[in-house]
Amino acid sequence: MKKVEITVPVYNEEKELEANINKLANFCSKNLKKYSWKITIADNASADNTPIIAANLSKNNPNITLFRLEEKGRGRAVKRAWSSFEADYFAYMDLDLSTDLKHLPNLIKALEGGYDIAIGSRLAKGSNVEGRTMLRELTSRTLNFFFIQFWFRTHFTDAQCGFKAVTKEVVQKLLPKIKDNDWFFDGELLIVGEKSGYKIYEEPVHWVDNPGSTVRLVSTIWGDLKVMLRLFITQPWKNKK
Repeated sequence: MKKVEITVPVYNEEKELEANINKLANFCSKNLKKYSWKITIADNASADNTPIIAANLSKNNPNITLFRLEEKGRGRAVKRAWSSFEADYFAYMDLDLSTDLKHLPNLIKALEGGYDIAIGSRLAKGSNVEGRTMLRELTSRTLNFFFIQFWFRTHFTDAQCGFKAVTKEVVQKLLPKIKDNDWFFDGELLIVGEKSGYKIYEEPVHWVDNPGSTVRLVSTIWGDLKVMLRLFITQPWKNKK
């Protein structure tokens, strides 16, 4: 039976943690029966009751694990969790579950079918996005189509959707090359991955905005642009070592 590791990075999520992790676990129980699956709550330095709630969840469900880091950074949390466990397929998603969970089995099927990376896209044809502000929509399209596709000549449409899955080979060979530890680590993974020849599958998703999101738009965009500039200058995919 193939193993699936699902990482959920969290930071001060005491309000949504229990309900959404249980929702994810119930979905996996019903829809991932052909796999041996595990959910890892990757807590990166939460200062509220998040680690206590996560510990109780892991105590009550053998398929849920708490992985605690003392440093912040979504990318850091996902990378360390993926690197710490054995699985055939590795996924990660945002705790708010903005992306409909019905798309998760399709990402795993794509990996089974020969793709190396599978992602949810809010900008691909056939996607359905609800509640997103015009500012965030415009910002997302500008970053993805102008900066990423224009600068790097890539083909994927949405680097920022928090709903992705990769194979064991990607974790072992590509992940060590990814330097960003914050919000753009998966964008870097996609850029370096496609430029290195890895096959990427895009799933048009149903996505509902979470009005309680803690993402800070300006600082996040600035961080993303700095990572893209570094990649444009260094072009790490040309380093075959």
